Amino acid sequence: MNQMQYPPSDAKQGSSSQDASTSFHTDFDRVQESMHSAISMNKTEILDAALDGFSEGYFGLSNENRRTLLLTLAREYDLNRTQVRELMKQYLGLELPSGDKSVEHLHEEEGSFSGFYRIERNLRHSLKPMYEVLFERLNTHPGGLRFLSVMRADILSFLAEENIASLRALDSYLKEKLITWLSPATLQLHNITWDDPASLLEKIVAYEAVHPISNLLDLKRRLGVGRRCFGYLHPAIPGEPLIFIEVALMKNVAQTIQEVLWDDPPIPECEATCAVFYSISSTQPGLSGINLGKFLIKRVIDVVRRDMPRISTFATLSPIPGYMQWLLSKLASAERSDSTFSENLLKPEEETALLDAAEEFTTGKNAIEVMWNLLSSTSLEWANSEKLSLVLKTPLMRLCARYLLQEKKRGKALDSVGNFHLQNGAMIGRINWMADRSEKGLRQSAGIMVNYIYKVEHIEENAQSYFSKGQIQASDDVRNYLERQADRQEETKD
Repeated sequence: MNQMQYPPSDAKQGSSSQDASTSFHTDFDRVQESMHSAISMNKTEILDAALDGFSEGYFGLSNENRRTLLLTLAREYDLNRTQVRELMKQYLGLELPSGDKSVEHLHEEEGSFSGFYRIERNLRHSLKPMYEVLFERLNTHPGGLRFLSVMRADILSFLAEENIASLRALDSYLKEKLITWLSPATLQLHNITWDDPASLLEKIVAYEAVHPISNLLDLKRRLGVGRRCFGYLHPAIPGEPLIFIEVALMKNVAQTIQEVLWDDPPIPECEATCAVFYSISSTQPGLSGINLGKFLIKRVIDVVRRDMPRISTFATLSPIPGYMQWLLSKLASAERSDSTFSENLLKPEEETALLDAAEEFTTGKNAIEVMWNLLSSTSLEWANSEKLSLVLKTPLMRLCARYLLQEKKRGKALDSVGNFHLQNGAMIGRINWMADRSEKGLRQSAGIMVNYIYKVEHIEENAQSYFSKGQIQASDDVRNYLERQADRQEETKD
């Protein structure tokens, strides 16, 4: 106890530091050796021990040592490019047989192609990196699939810091493998209820990413009458949903998250005609980019239609996470631009109304600056002022329609949530004012939320037109926001 109360002498401290450093490197070397054995060994007993040693040892490594190990895996266990080049030279050196397909030449032709078949087989084998063996063996090893998910989460984290080509290739290869191993055929749909084990319910609370669960009563309500929660489970990761979706059974498509999250008692389920998907959350960062949500939504629609034939409308009440960031950047850009290149983000009557309403809250040399000051303020005063909210509603709703329908990246919707639902075959149904009054909702999208509608008979058609042409399907109500703006611009030109 006395030794713990006082710092050691310099000599002892140096010795302790040296011991720790030696242990540190020994642990890394041991994990790296286990990784090599897991790739190169074939005996079952040795292989199982090597896989256990690698996965257990990996969790004990520091963040920097994990990075070093993954770079070693990506670079030293990549494919043999010298061998690939040699096989390609041999392949290009072969002479294609003649095109004569007569019966008497068929046997001779088969023999002529045997060289192609052999080199093509060898090429296919040589184009597989050595780390594929590690991935394949871990996938069939107890706990291996979960470990691969953790490993990929680390890879994505390191790539966010520095885009390293070999690490990017490692991630791409592992992602392709995970997509194959996590096909819908391998996933089990589970209706999560209050009667499920506490360990599973804890995962729901911990991973709810859209609307945080505040307490056990809140959780019980979300799993009770008029509500459903479905999750995809995998046999290799028992007791933990890879992704889950929360559903509200209602008479009409909800316009605010407040009505979904129990501002009012739920209606009897027998009266419900609409299923509203109001939250979808992934529990595994390492599965980023693997669209399990697409399969989950379609599967849930099938289950609800089967169990509750009265329900004919399927919609979401979705956040618009990128809207405010986009709008503030547009306002800042318009403020910096001269009159020749500036965008007319606000109509003249909107500018006048905004300047009049904002006098007691903020100042600015024009309406654009005033709007930027109000929306970027940490106090969110505008949301608590009936006068300011009323004045801001029209331009914010119109610009939100533009953001959802017209702002794109590589031909697809700029908004991440929008892109997810549109590629799954939904259409934009309605934009809802002050649908989420939480601080998060106000900062993300000025409290605006959107209903995406899944019309069962048009899901595949919508998805195909979005993928092939970038076409976004939307209701007339949503398009009217932009058409009124277009009409106004035509009138100005005349």
